[in-house]
This record gives sequence, C-alpha cells and structure tokens, in this order.
Amino acid sequence: MILEQIATGGCQSYLVGCSDSSSAALIDPEISQIDHYLALAARDGLRIRYLIDTHTHADHFSATRQLARQLAVPVLMYRTSAAPFVDMRIGDGEMVMLGRLRLQVMHTPGHTSDSMCLRIEDSVFTGDTLLIGGTGRTDLPSGDPEALYDSLFQRLLKLEPKVRVFPAHDYKGRQSSTIGDEIASNPRLQKRDRAAFVDMMRELNLSMPRHVTEALRTNMSGGKSVAQLLAEAASRVPFMSLPELKARVEAADEDLIVLDVREREAYESGHVPGARLLPRGQLELRVNQELPDPTRRILTCCELGQVSTLAAATLREMGFPHVVALDGGMKAWRVAAYPLNSGAEP
Repeated sequence: MILEQIATGGCQSYLVGCSDSSSAALIDPEISQIDHYLALAARDGLRIRYLIDTHTHADHFSATRQLARQLAVPVLMYRTSAAPFVDMRIGDGEMVMLGRLRLQVMHTPGHTSDSMCLRIEDSVFTGDTLLIGGTGRTDLPSGDPEALYDSLFQRLLKLEPKVRVFPAHDYKGRQSSTIGDEIASNPRLQKRDRAAFVDMMRELNLSMPRHVTEALRTNMSGGKSVAQLLAEAASRVPFMSLPELKARVEAADEDLIVLDVREREAYESGHVPGARLLPRGQLELRVNQELPDPTRRILTCCELGQVSTLAAATLREMGFPHVVALDGGMKAWRVAAYPLNSGAEP
C-alpha cells in the first residue's frame, strides 16, 4: 500500500494507493490542498479513482466535489449522507476495490450520523470517530454520545490491537497510533462505563469550530465557500498596485475609471480622488446606466480588496474586458497616506 498523509493545520488527508494497479483513493481532502494532492499522485504514479469523505465535515471545506468535476471520478460517502452530490453511497460492511486493496466500511455514528471508518489491510482511517488521544465531539448537528460509545466500544476498539489508526484530525503533529495504544492511553477511552462516557461527552463544553455554519452548508450542499468564490474571482481578474493607482490619479489619467463599490457612507467619508460610486449591491442593476461604454478601462476598489475583486470578476463576466481590481483596499490607501477626497464627487 502506498500512503501519503497531508496535514492542513490540524486536518489530516490521506492518499492511499495500490502499487500494483497504480489506482488510488483520496480520503477527507481539504479544498486548499487540491494542487498538492494532484502533485503527490503524479509523483507516485497514481491515478485517483475515488474521493472519500468519512463524514460531513464541520470544520473545513471538503474538496471532493471540486475534484470530482476536475477528475471525473465518483465521490463516496456513507449511504445516509445528506450531500446531494455523492455519486456512490456505501453501507456498513461493504467494500470498494482499489487494485489489490479492499476498502471496507465500518459505520461508526456518534460524531455525525453519517460517520464511517475505512479498514484497509492493517490500517483503519477513523475520520473523527477516534482521534489520537481523543474522540470526535458529539455536540455538532447529528452528533450523539450514546451512538459514539457503541461505535467505539462495540466496534472500533474490538479490532486487533496492532491495527494502525489514522484520524482525520490531529493538532499535535502526530501521524498515527494503534488501537492497542489508544485503548491503553486515550483519556476518553478510560470512561468505559456507558453512562460515564456519555456524561463526559455532554460536559466537554468545547468552543465551536471556525466557519462551522459555512462548512456545514458547503459540505452538505456542494455549494461554494466565500474563500473559494474569492479565489476563483482572483484567478480571472488582473490587479493594479496602490502606487500605480496613485501615480495615475496624480497624472489625471482620463483613460481610467476608478469605481468605488462600497456603500455611500463609506465612500463619502474618504475615497480616491475622482472615483465614482457604484455600490456592489447595485452593480448589476445600474451598470448600463453608469458604464455605457464597455471598452473603457475600469478599476474597482473597496475597503479591504475582497468585494472589489468579486465586482471586477462580475463586470468581466458582463462584458467589460478591461476591468482590473485594486491590489489592497481603501484601508491600505489610508495607511499609505495617499490622497483622499471626502463627500460626494461633483
């Protein structure tokens, strides 16, 4: 078995491949690592055949749907997953073939109702059911401490002690453990009485993951995160630097329209001299009136540089091929002590 482990902060992804067939599966991929996964697969001479999420993630953005479109391979999740884009729904005890490898599913609800572990040879990829020195939390949507107890003590921990454990998260730089080591030393597994374990899980009082609502929305629906929308927009838009814009303003460059896409109050408190106001929320409705000549060169700006990037991408999609966005925003413009006008432009 070929195994590559990829860490993204505390998130762990796995590229698992069969050396005989050169076929591979990617387990719990994170969206910021797509190029890394593809580079590793190419380096190892592997072709990714399956994209697998061990459960609906609440703390990071899954790359399965984007990679599925890119590679034309199926997304695999447990059969009760709510995600509409899953191509292959798989049940407890079922397997998929990966050359000579067999990936066998163990349904292990508790962290989420659709949580599963994958047994591959002498290894088990435990998702967030069993962590190194911990377990998955049960206070997120569809979590259930009673179900987690059964998944751990009635199923997962009955595997052979030598089986290697590869979790979906670890925040201390550890790569793997074993079932035997976790039984012996994992603090949460010392609560072997059902009631004591359930009480412990209910009293953890953990802070919510960052972006939990957005992560659940995108991972359950296949929608896009704000970061993904911004990255896609930035890949389609050229940028202009703050000093370059300052030089053009000072030279009274009449060939460039500076379009401020903030709201009126922010615009009137201070804007680039000569900039026009067209709030992002009104862009599509007023563009024909405000920008009748699609051949003009236009620069969009906002407070931090994100909304203006989205606005520039939208204008390019609408037929304005010479739109650029400001690299930075009005906050950086003010910090640089570049010239400002206040109030409404005449």
